[in-house]
Amino acid sequence: MLKAVIVDGNAVSRSMLGTVLADGSYEVVGATHTGALGYALALKHRPHVICIAREQVEDGSEVVEQLRANLPKTLVFLVSGTLDAQAVQSAAARGVHGFIVKPFKAETVLRTIRNTVLAFVKKQQAARPAGEP
Repeated sequence: MLKAVIVDGNAVSRSMLGTVLADGSYEVVGATHTGALGYALALKHRPHVICIAREQVEDGSEVVEQLRANLPKTLVFLVSGTLDAQAVQSAAARGVHGFIVKPFKAETVLRTIRNTVLAFVKKQQAARPAGEP
């Protein structure tokens, strides 16, 4: 079972996304309202996936960069009600792997995460030298 951490200042959004992930067979190992606490939870639980609200990424902190540096195998998903091209490009440049749009549609959220996980695994396998497991 893949582990997930949710970071969103809105308690209702945290709860809804947690339900979607749990129903999709993810183990939600932590949920919090700030990027700093989310980072601490991520270091503690080493999740496969972290879903972090856009405002936590754009608050001047370097939470995405810290996650990428210290947990390179954790997939980072930006959660937002609005995503324009500039926000997507900026987030991708910082190391965000995927995007989840509010309001949540369970099928779309789970498909987005699953497809990103599969692409990440394929990329990792392709990067391994021949003969290595």
